[in-house]
Amino acid sequence: MDKKFKDRLLLIVIAALLFAAVLNIDKAGKLLNYIFTLILPVIVGLVLAFVLSVPMNGFENLLAKIALKRGKHPSEKALTFAGFFMTAVSIVTIAAVVLVVVIPQLAESAGSIMPRLEEVLPRWIDILSGYGINTDVLTKWAEGLDRDRIIDYLTGSAGDILASAVGISTTILSGIVNAVFGIILSVYVLLNRKTLARQSRKLIYAYCKTKAADKIVYIAALIRTTFTKFISGQCVEAVILGFMIFISFSLAGLPYAGLTGVLTGVFAFIPYVGAFAACGTGAFLMLLSSPSKALLSVAVFLAVQFIEGHFIYPYVVGNSVGLPALWTLVAALLGGRLFGIIGMIFFIPLTSVIYTLTGESVNKRLVSKGIKI
Repeated sequence: MDKKFKDRLLLIVIAALLFAAVLNIDKAGKLLNYIFTLILPVIVGLVLAFVLSVPMNGFENLLAKIALKRGKHPSEKALTFAGFFMTAVSIVTIAAVVLVVVIPQLAESAGSIMPRLEEVLPRWIDILSGYGINTDVLTKWAEGLDRDRIIDYLTGSAGDILASAVGISTTILSGIVNAVFGIILSVYVLLNRKTLARQSRKLIYAYCKTKAADKIVYIAALIRTTFTKFISGQCVEAVILGFMIFISFSLAGLPYAGLTGVLTGVFAFIPYVGAFAACGTGAFLMLLSSPSKALLSVAVFLAVQFIEGHFIYPYVVGNSVGLPALWTLVAALLGGRLFGIIGMIFFIPLTSVIYTLTGESVNKRLVSKGIKI
């Protein structure tokens, strides 16, 4: 069969399928949703394995260097199991610390917010009213914080709450099932990732032309390297910034130091917006104590962020994705617009990959044309 005829036939089939999907958009949407539900555990497992492969590779490289210094040459399988074991122990240790130390302190800090808010909110309303500022919205919000009214509302809406609880429980159960299957799949992928990588390369080179296969493998390696650097860089920055905020707030005698430090570490994963969100949250918590402490918290936060961003981050993390500041901002804004917080986080390394590939293509074309710019 002629190659051009095959290509035309393929285009006709694709066009017919697209036309049928448009005519049956509802059924097509349900089918896509059903397919996505089926493969969701696989997606969860692959994403989890990709993220956990970052510390696992680090442990394997560290163990290989230690063994090499001692004149030993452990097998690839032994390094893989040792790296997986150390990664699992690290995750369990972090989870234990969070459950035993962090969560009780956060619960204690968060529990003190509501009584303090009920105490200071009427004073804020009186002060703002004294300056002629309309406080109707704030007054309604303060009334909504009344505990007796909340209890009455919950009691009167018991049926609706029960129905919602059943729906939420079903969603949670489905999420747990997907998470369990995802974890099992991620463990398998982590323990066999090098074998799976070799098998994938074999398939690519077997069914693609050598030039195309080389390009696919190169892009896959670039994606892996870029995302690995980004994830490890963000984790290091989050831990360092969270500890610095906790220590600085404690030394300055500011309350909610632990809560603000943890929130800062979590928000640090969100580019640009995370820093402002953490600073604003810390200022709001301090405002419950006194306006002067709120101003002091903002000053301390900005000072710590300046020191961390200019003197610590460049040396500890460096330019993790190799993307200029302008394109980093564009990637964060576009990703946030399309997919929310997850998009803001993962669009930066994705844009870095596109930026690198585009730069290589542009330079190659200029060289072929004999143009120097």
